Amino acid sequence: MSSSSSRRWAALAVLCAVIFLDALDVSMVGVALPAIQHDLGLSTSSLQWVVSGYVLGYGGLLLLGGRTADLLGRRRVFLVALGVFAVASLLGGIVDDGALLIAARFVKGVAAAFTAPAALSIITTTFPEGPERNRALSIFTACGASGYSLGLVLSGLLTEIGWRWTLLMPVPVAIIALVAALKVLPRGSEERAEGGHDLVGAVTITASMLLLVFTVVQAPEAGWASLQTIGSLVGVAALLGLFVLTELRVRHPLVRLGILRSGHIVRANLGLLILMGSYVAFQFVAMQYFQNLLGWSALGTAMAFLPAGLLVALTSTKMGDFADRFGTGKLIVVGAAALAGGYAVFLGIDRTPSLGGLVIPGMVLLGIAFALSFPSLNIQATNGVDDDEQGLASGLLNTSGQVGGAIVLAVVTAVLTSGGGETLSIGSLRAAIVVSLVLALVGLAISATGLRARKPAPVVDERDVKAYEVV
Repeated sequence: MSSSSSRRWAALAVLCAVIFLDALDVSMVGVALPAIQHDLGLSTSSLQWVVSGYVLGYGGLLLLGGRTADLLGRRRVFLVALGVFAVASLLGGIVDDGALLIAARFVKGVAAAFTAPAALSIITTTFPEGPERNRALSIFTACGASGYSLGLVLSGLLTEIGWRWTLLMPVPVAIIALVAALKVLPRGSEERAEGGHDLVGAVTITASMLLLVFTVVQAPEAGWASLQTIGSLVGVAALLGLFVLTELRVRHPLVRLGILRSGHIVRANLGLLILMGSYVAFQFVAMQYFQNLLGWSALGTAMAFLPAGLLVALTSTKMGDFADRFGTGKLIVVGAAALAGGYAVFLGIDRTPSLGGLVIPGMVLLGIAFALSFPSLNIQATNGVDDDEQGLASGLLNTSGQVGGAIVLAVVTAVLTSGGGETLSIGSLRAAIVVSLVLALVGLAISATGLRARKPAPVVDERDVKAYEVV
């Protein structure tokens, strides 16, 4: 292996460590929430913002993070954001005030919104398109999926020691990764894309994403038909309309809308929205089922998710080879089918669930779904995209996943509380799982349309006025 090749794979290892931490933070705090609430004296409505604050920062700023990486230099943006992530992790683990903890979580989410697309675009501009890039992307995205899947397991273990460790654990890893990144990340990733800064586009899309996530998080409490929710959704529509109008007219748009004319990119974004949305919602339902209805411990609940996490971690290095051999379209279809199958298995929940007949088979199917779909969707979303728009493509994809998680979780929460009481029932839990199952079936139908599509062609860069006359 040449020195340049070795350096590329060393850079990949650093980027994988960071995406693992980003994904870990989305799920790891879940098991620790009851302990956080007790120690800091938070109300239930305030407690939700320990999770939602991170999602707001992450999901709301991903598009801006991706384009900033293209314009200011991917390496530079990645290093600064990783440093902020480490500091916010430390502050979150030592504060004794709920408001400060929520603020630290928000800043941490903002930092992740810049590290994630910057890391992905460094990979896609460092590894040439084809088998080598597919292998690198499969490892990278599998690390993200593993971090998300194993987050609950680690949280269960660390919460037994103390909830602060769930927030402090990423600090030393982030610092080590930052030092390593300074040495191994290619200087070529400092290159900047041509074009100016679309400030109006950045403000409107960021504000619309933040308002959308805020609205769906608050809707179960405020009411879906309330004036607050309806007014917020109208505000989201107005901001998105202004954003589209801006992108059609500005000389250097934040998001070149022509990229969305590519069928494989649209399918990849819809696929990740459904994958993450349905699974985040299912995870929340499973937590309620295992802990609140069955009375399992935090560690016992975490271990229930272990089969899925291990399966993703152990198969990560093979996904690139599978993508080369079978194509991403087929892998995504099989993954979507496994996702639907996993949710269908969990419709059989009762008060005495069988580990061998329900929990393990269901989790294995969900692990297969993540192992096949997550890397394949990332490969599909960035294929054929020019180097100067890789940050945009990865930002779009990550935004789809985060916003999907927030929206579907809000819907499932509304289903669980639709009876007006706090007592959980098998019926309400099954109804909530049906939401994830229906979404998975929709995802299966969408992914199946990709089997008839031709091999993705390069995404044509139509930035002149004629390109926007057809939108």
